[in-house]
Amino acid sequence: MPEPTQTTPQDDVDGLDVPRLDPPMPRDGLAAWVFTLLIGALALLVRVANLGWPNRLVFDEAYYVPEAHQLLHYGFEENRAYYFIVHPPFGKWNIAVGEWLFGYNSFAWRISGVVVGCAAIVLLSFVVRRMTRSTLCGLFAAILLAADGFSFTISRTGILDIFLQFWTLLGFWFLIVDRDRFRTQLWRACQSGVIGTWGPRVGFRWWRLAAGITFGLSASVKWSGVYFLALFAILCLVWDWGAYRSIGLRRPFVATMRRSLPTAFWDLGIVPVLAYLVTWAGWFAGETAQGRYWAEGRATSYPWIPEALRSLWHMHAEWLNFHTHLTTPHPWDSNPWSWLLTGRPVLMVNDTVTIAGAQHMRTITMIGTPPLWWAFALAGLWMIWWAISRMDWRAIAVLVAIAAGWGAWLIDTERTMFMFYMAPVVPFFIMAVTFVLTDVLGRRTDSVRRRKWGAAAVAVYLGLVVVMFGFFLPVLNGTTLSMSAWDLRMWLNLWS
Repeated sequence: MPEPTQTTPQDDVDGLDVPRLDPPMPRDGLAAWVFTLLIGALALLVRVANLGWPNRLVFDEAYYVPEAHQLLHYGFEENRAYYFIVHPPFGKWNIAVGEWLFGYNSFAWRISGVVVGCAAIVLLSFVVRRMTRSTLCGLFAAILLAADGFSFTISRTGILDIFLQFWTLLGFWFLIVDRDRFRTQLWRACQSGVIGTWGPRVGFRWWRLAAGITFGLSASVKWSGVYFLALFAILCLVWDWGAYRSIGLRRPFVATMRRSLPTAFWDLGIVPVLAYLVTWAGWFAGETAQGRYWAEGRATSYPWIPEALRSLWHMHAEWLNFHTHLTTPHPWDSNPWSWLLTGRPVLMVNDTVTIAGAQHMRTITMIGTPPLWWAFALAGLWMIWWAISRMDWRAIAVLVAIAAGWGAWLIDTERTMFMFYMAPVVPFFIMAVTFVLTDVLGRRTDSVRRRKWGAAAVAVYLGLVVVMFGFFLPVLNGTTLSMSAWDLRMWLNLWS
């Protein structure tokens, strides 16, 4: 792992000059912000171009966009008989922000996704920077996410998964900061000599609380956010165990159970549920919200539970039944195994245009940039090697995220699934690719020749990803193409 060129003995967690297990943060904070925001700004410019086309609802926009409009006007989705709402409200509130700012039009219901997608690029850069202690590595990750065709397309579409990506990544960022702060506090206690049998008390962990709130919001975009919450909560306790072990406690596991588990249960168990329920405030207040008064007047074995909560529970049970038995064939459904190779991207728009008597195509499809996505499986295996050979906490964190965001979909492969379900785990696959690139770069102790070749290889790879993103851009944003130009970009039969 390359070290940052400029470091300080004081970690930016809280400015304490104490020994610690992890290297200090780099000092080039201003440069990190400038270059990261530049990448984010360029990504924003590319994504906003021609955002309003097509000026009609595409794919699942048919559900989420009008529901967001109802939330904006009434505070809840109306109780209409001709459709069934199957997702919580928070993601649609995200879409509603754009509709509130720009009206009810195609640009308005897509702009929130664009902004959030670009924010994820900036956020990923700082997540990787903190994990590697290298601004350069953070910029690698930002470039890769900005040049991912899948993330580009999904951020320009008024569906929910781009918001799930952002809120999940934000929750992970909070946990990473909490990990740093907690370890700093433990080392400070070591310096003062106040350790105790079960480890020192470190005070309230605000960053972990923020993670709990954020993961609750993530689950209120789509329930699949719960997988990340559950596995990251376990990972957080494992990190605490490692921190207690590092300061020499004889029974670090018991210390974790006594010191960390009770507060972690509150922060990552109760708080997410409360945050999730808060997003339903409009539904609770709505007179005609869907399913709001289902429990009214119904006999129950639990009369002590308020009718509103019983109604909400019943509606969630109906949703669970819907999602569990969703097996209707669809032209663009796919198996999770194929997602790693961008095998069956969802075709959002495929319009035929006649120009001077010749047929042309305007296509929007979710093709992941091939040199990036085709490296995902290799990078995942590389992280397994890191985890086994080095017990590297970063590799383990990435693998946990992959298990939550991709592996969980392998539980029931009979269910109808789409490639855009990959959205929340794509940043973590990109982290894995970035960590592989750090090995390619080499270490400070390597020879100059080795490091030059490593830097050249990384530069070539990043350049290839960016160039290939530009090559596929016309079928990601609906540019008018001749049939020959369109065929040139349909590398696999499954893509067309």
